[in-house]
Amino acid sequence: MTSSSSSSPTSTNPPSDKIIATHSGTFQADEALGVWLLRQTSTYFQSKVVRTRDEAKYSKADIVIDVGGVYDHATKKYDHHQRGYEERFDDKVKKVVEGGEVEEKSTPRVTKLSASGLVYRHYGREVIQNIYPTLNEKELDLVYTKMYNSFMEAIDANDTGVEPLPKGCDIELQYKDSTGLSSRVSRLNPRWNDDEEISPDDRFEDASAMCGSDFMSVLSSTVESFLPARSFVEQALIKRFETDASGQIIKLESGGLPWKGHLYDLEKEYKIVNEKDLIKYVLYTDQAMMWRIQAVTVEGQAFENRLSLPEHWRGVRDADLEKIAGIKGCTFCHAAGFIGGNKSYDGVLQMARVALGENKD
Repeated sequence: MTSSSSSSPTSTNPPSDKIIATHSGTFQADEALGVWLLRQTSTYFQSKVVRTRDEAKYSKADIVIDVGGVYDHATKKYDHHQRGYEERFDDKVKKVVEGGEVEEKSTPRVTKLSASGLVYRHYGREVIQNIYPTLNEKELDLVYTKMYNSFMEAIDANDTGVEPLPKGCDIELQYKDSTGLSSRVSRLNPRWNDDEEISPDDRFEDASAMCGSDFMSVLSSTVESFLPARSFVEQALIKRFETDASGQIIKLESGGLPWKGHLYDLEKEYKIVNEKDLIKYVLYTDQAMMWRIQAVTVEGQAFENRLSLPEHWRGVRDADLEKIAGIKGCTFCHAAGFIGGNKSYDGVLQMARVALGENKD
């Protein structure tokens, strides 16, 4: 397992004497996160922050974010409010199957980079490498892109006004989520009727620390859980014909690991592209050491399965399921048909084999 290092450059360096400038007044997750990211670099480690809209003051800083109306990496200015601004992160690149062949498809992003997105573009790799210095170049690139997709882009989208649903979509959101990082940071701003002694700058520091905590939570999960899982999924895929002659069932040696994203990528890498050859079921143990069978979803879909468990099993449990399925040790089958359980490996493998057989037609 890869873990963060207390001996990274930023943890051994003294605080930098360089100054970071951003705007004063109401703060957002955008610049609060951007400041935290900069403070993880060697150059701006624990740098002092000046919050001002006075050009005479922020122009004296060593780096300026989210104020000034200029984006210029050479002069260390990172604002996104200027007219004609169109900066975006790298295109989304996805491997797709076209005519039985695996091809890479690039899709331009809708979301423009906010100030923190610009900071991440130029300093994100260094931040990640400083925290996890043992990552090799391939791993670093993977984590860098995944962190943007799973964390940074949401901050950019919220700050630059990208709606959760695309234009023209006639689906109405059923509820409003106020639990996200941007909402939590917003609530740290002093209220109109708060005590005047509350310091907006102190609150900003609280907000920046909150952003850093959330960034680290996602980063540690990505590096310490997501990355190591890939080799387990790859070995399971390689041994798929040892698990079952169909090659459509895999067995994971460790339950609870994140496997879906890796499986889709590895199938394409190993040129498993025909629908009949794709993995339909994944077998693994849960925390109680009960064996589970889970249907693999269609890539890009949350609920549509490649092959759901048999309809007449769904919503049935224990002895009743054993009788219906004709398999000993059955414990349950979810009503949606995406997951089931058995007391033993032999039993859950038999469930997968029967499910494959019943769905052949």
